[in-house]
Amino acid sequence: MRHLSIVAAAAVVAAAVPALTASVAARADDLKIALIYGKTGPLEAYAKQTETGLRMGLEYATKGTMTLDGRKIVVITKDDQSKPDLSKAALAEAYQDDGADIAIGTSSSAAALADLPVAEENKKILIVEPAVADQITGEKWNRYIFRTGRNSSQDAISNAVAIGKPGVTIATLAQDYAFGRDGVAAFKEALAKTGATLAAEEYVPTTTTDFTAVGQRLFDTLKDKPGKKIIWVVWAGGGDPLTKLQDMDPKRYGIELSTGGNILPALAAYKRLPGMEGATYYYYDIPKNPINDWLVTEHQKRFNAPPDFFTAGGFSAAMAVVTAVQKAKSTDTEKLIAAMEGMEFDTPKGKMVFRKDDHQALQSMYHFKVKVDPDLAWAVLEPVRELKIEDMAVPIKNKR
Repeated sequence: MRHLSIVAAAAVVAAAVPALTASVAARADDLKIALIYGKTGPLEAYAKQTETGLRMGLEYATKGTMTLDGRKIVVITKDDQSKPDLSKAALAEAYQDDGADIAIGTSSSAAALADLPVAEENKKILIVEPAVADQITGEKWNRYIFRTGRNSSQDAISNAVAIGKPGVTIATLAQDYAFGRDGVAAFKEALAKTGATLAAEEYVPTTTTDFTAVGQRLFDTLKDKPGKKIIWVVWAGGGDPLTKLQDMDPKRYGIELSTGGNILPALAAYKRLPGMEGATYYYYDIPKNPINDWLVTEHQKRFNAPPDFFTAGGFSAAMAVVTAVQKAKSTDTEKLIAAMEGMEFDTPKGKMVFRKDDHQALQSMYHFKVKVDPDLAWAVLEPVRELKIEDMAVPIKNKR
């Protein structure tokens, strides 16, 4: 792993994945799992990690047999390009034409929200991974939806706990769509309980690459505030707002930057921010359990790189599927729902539990501090403490 560049790691993984993901023609009695994901488009990196994690998770959970209940597991992949209309069509096709027993997806929150009614119409399970918008298990939820990915509230609560304290003033920068707005709304609610003050919210288009104007507005809001001042960024995909804001020298006003964890290529930008604190869903070196040990070892062996943020997510979705089918002894939707409500299952992050009320997977998050290792292309997320399920009062928002 030492001296491994991110470009080299990405190339190795890209070269190795075709061998891992070769498709096999499905038979009528196969157990078919559809993966809907944004394999092309702005969230391509997330999608590829999800697929790698899903396949490795199925391999681990079935002890390498890729069979479950005597049925061969076949993964059917469909690229929705992170576009809602394409995602709806892909999911409907998976259920109706391909005969998928269970679907997993998708990368974009906007696309995932479009998928929810498709699962309900077809009366089939959709495990949402990795889209995070609160609405997915909130106001737009239906009983066929389960989510292994974390939601915006889990992100927000963990980050609020990490950086929010009395005397701290915070302003937020987010993308102007469901992911960003839900993230800030949940952060604002969680931050209110920490004694910190939220001074401003800024939203910009997802395609933004020039942060000069919004950065100056944030600086103007915070620069004369007493005490500790922080800009908290919630962002997905390209654009790199952290680097652009850092280039504007917020330290001249005593302003610090903060954000949650991210994929390893994005963590390269964090190397300019040693000591920055936040909270993350996953970093390969933090969880200590046999499943994560296997994932890290095998991923390193196969791809010459550690597993990433969404690799763990795809793996967790696989563990949920296998546990559910084993518990239900069936892929019948009603039996699966009965088995999955309140179900505990093991993942690279440790135990997850599908909450009966909204089918959100409750799970640990990790308060981190950025440390720089010159031999790594990305910043190290050094653990400060594990925020366990019982440490976070994640609100139920679906009015069930």
